[in-house]
Amino acid sequence: MLRVLLTIALPLLLPSVLYFSWIWVSRSDRLAGGWASVPWVWLALAGALAAGFLLFVVTVRYGTSQPGTYVPAHWENGRVIPGQFEPRAR
Repeated sequence: MLRVLLTIALPLLLPSVLYFSWIWVSRSDRLAGGWASVPWVWLALAGALAAGFLLFVVTVRYGTSQPGTYVPAHWENGRVIPGQFEPRAR
């Protein structure tokens, strides 16, 4: 249940919750200077750089190939044989 919450519900609902929170805060008198003083261009650039850095780190850290050749799942003698990596012949 926690996996479903973290991998499906949270990424789906979080942007909407943040957007509606921003609407609620921006329409109330809670802000002294308003949203005009926020440097939106720099914030967007920082977000894009952070996303690019994260994609680079994930690719470098987890993007290594498996040692061998992938054999996809197939039907053999009335049974489904799951996909697997077979070692490379030397």
